[in-house]
Amino acid sequence: MDIDKIRKDFPILSRRVRGKPLVYLDNAATSQKPRAVIEALSNFYENTNANVHRGIHTLSEEATALYEEARKKVARFVHAPSPESVIFTRNTTESINLVAHAWGRKFINPGDEILLTGMEHHSNLVPWQILAQEKGAVLKFVEVRPDGTLNLEDLDRNAGPRTKLIAVTHVSNAIGTINPIRRFAQVAKSLGALLLVDAAQSVPHIPVDMRVLGCDFLAFSAHKMMGPTGVGVLIAHEEMLEKMSPFLGGGDMIREVWLEKATWNELPYKFEAGTPNFAGVAAFGAALDYLQGLGMDNVRAHEQELIGYALKSLLQIEGITIYGPMDSAQRSGVVSFNLGTIHPHDLGTVLDEDGIAVRAGHHCCQPLMRRLGINGTTRASVYVYNTKEEIDKFAKSLDRARTLFGVCAPSPTDRPAKPSAKKEGR
Repeated sequence: MDIDKIRKDFPILSRRVRGKPLVYLDNAATSQKPRAVIEALSNFYENTNANVHRGIHTLSEEATALYEEARKKVARFVHAPSPESVIFTRNTTESINLVAHAWGRKFINPGDEILLTGMEHHSNLVPWQILAQEKGAVLKFVEVRPDGTLNLEDLDRNAGPRTKLIAVTHVSNAIGTINPIRRFAQVAKSLGALLLVDAAQSVPHIPVDMRVLGCDFLAFSAHKMMGPTGVGVLIAHEEMLEKMSPFLGGGDMIREVWLEKATWNELPYKFEAGTPNFAGVAAFGAALDYLQGLGMDNVRAHEQELIGYALKSLLQIEGITIYGPMDSAQRSGVVSFNLGTIHPHDLGTVLDEDGIAVRAGHHCCQPLMRRLGINGTTRASVYVYNTKEEIDKFAKSLDRARTLFGVCAPSPTDRPAKPSAKKEGR
């Protein structure tokens, strides 16, 4: 990829922050938008703005066509079973909650087991906690090893005949670990259980083929892959969606309504109650076109090279502790770390003084932070428009912070364990 050319597509990258050129390394939180997406959103409001599915006039028909074409693009992008299996939500969180409500409340019974992992984002943990408390189900967990990978022996040990659902993140938002989803799919299939994959951090960054993953539910968001905010995606096989109850009641999800009862619309509209973010969905179509033009294999290769370079650069800084796998092939474009005893928020402030945007805190993964024996980390995350020169600026700023705070190297017991030589199921 021609990174210099790509960078020109993103207007915000010409900004200066505190007098310094912006170095945006907070892509795991949200990505920047290329001009094509910004123009698609603006063009929709300027020329096509009308509600979808409900009008016979020209604007409504044009808006509906853009909305439904974006659905087809999503299906092609991740090789979904069909466009009808693609449901638009507000975000990944809502997609997972939809499954917890519409599937879980109908099919989970007292004593049933839901298997999760110790590195889940709160959005793929709290909905299952609520469901388990309500239904009398049991939560079980695959724990995280010191090197930031999952202990797959826990998967075999804790999955059993009562397991009804396995829910796992494809890529950890907090430490970047890429999990072996096929292994989880094999276990789920052998037990007759369903598999939900939180793909918020994978679909934007690595090639994802739902057929290869073997999952039953796939959830992700548009805003992390160059699209607008307020658009999420849930994909499931049509047979499963037909069995599930509606998540929300209201307009467009109904077929017929009487005073005492109602019947439901066909898929996917059964799960899309009310006025959707049709402008955002239309612009999401432009984001998918942009990523398709780059090629997801190229996106992954660029990020892997960049994160490998970042790991080598950061390890030269005295006092740094990096969390997660040290092999760039096992992690996404995320590097999560602490620098001596500097609080992540303080470190983020120093970096911001140099125009560098990162994330600091527990990253909605408090159980994982406790497992690692820390309160939080500073997290840098890259995307297609980031460069090695920006990594150099980042490392230089960290070294300035180290000098500013007088950081010394941590004791050996503070360092994460080296990755295991045994690559279980990988």
